[in-house]
Amino acid sequence: MKKITIVLLLAFVSIIALSGCQKSSKPTLNVFNWGEYIDPEVKDLFEKETGIRVNYKEFEQNEDMYPVIKTGSVKYDVVCPSDYMIQKMINEDMLAEINYDNVPNIKNIDPTYLKSAEEFDPGNKYSVPYCWGTVGILYNKSMIKEPIDSWGALFDPDFVNANGYSGDILMINSVRDAFGIALAYLGYPINSTNESELEEAKKLLQEQFPMVDAYVIDQVRDKMIGGENPIGVIYSGEAIYTQRENPDLEYVVPKEGSNVWIDGWVIPKNTSNKEYAEKWINFMCDPDIALKNFEYITYSTPNKAARDLIADEDIKNSEVAFPDASVLERCSTYHYLGTDLEKLYLDKWNEVKSN
Repeated sequence: MKKITIVLLLAFVSIIALSGCQKSSKPTLNVFNWGEYIDPEVKDLFEKETGIRVNYKEFEQNEDMYPVIKTGSVKYDVVCPSDYMIQKMINEDMLAEINYDNVPNIKNIDPTYLKSAEEFDPGNKYSVPYCWGTVGILYNKSMIKEPIDSWGALFDPDFVNANGYSGDILMINSVRDAFGIALAYLGYPINSTNESELEEAKKLLQEQFPMVDAYVIDQVRDKMIGGENPIGVIYSGEAIYTQRENPDLEYVVPKEGSNVWIDGWVIPKNTSNKEYAEKWINFMCDPDIALKNFEYITYSTPNKAARDLIADEDIKNSEVAFPDASVLERCSTYHYLGTDLEKLYLDKWNEVKSN
């Protein structure tokens, strides 16, 4: 009897071990994306449709993501960088070419955005646009009485003091965005490679430093909704969400110009799951899935088929989500400027924040 019990116990342990092996052998896709940049339900839908488990991690800045992919310290199969970072990763031979035979839903991406993406990815070989938008100013009309149309609202001490928000500015914690804003206000290209222009921009940011409450990215949304701060720099998609929660908030792309950005899905060259990554990209380009993500994250979708499905006419025709040509004409896409200039930008940015 004891022998029978032992045999049954060993059999039971074997079954448990086998089921554990089967569970661990389930195909897995490692995804690296911006924070709060997808409807969580989409991951479940992808797993249900494909049988591929999603291991999903988030980053806050392109500059945080890049060294992880560069060193391979953690291997990701599909990543969502911004335009200039995609260009850098292409230049450094870090990305795999996408096999579009496995991404038939590419047909749903508006050709306008594919053409724009060619600025940083010629021939659209390595990336598929996921979201796009602008960088602008969000301000509370109940706290700042004068209308704002210039980056001077962040830099001009006379305007800031007159409206009583010195020390309350939420400045963006991003080297390219911070310098892009300062350069635009000074009348220089946001992709400036001129060291004297960069030095002037650095000094402007240093002069702004005492007027800044905090350098933030995602946190600007909740602080502005709650009325903690009257003004901040924000991405257009976040602005849409904040305006839904607080009607006193107004978003503007300043008259001096700004950045229009595109984030896209790419596949690191060291992936061992390229086919799974392409399934993910194709799934993200499905109109229903793209619409679901747009409604959740409120960042503008380049998916024309999804935009046609938007039921809310206000958001479908929103000037924040889908600005007209007059706004986009004064905006530029960031370019990768090379290692030396990248270091120069970063060194000057560190000088600003070490005040």
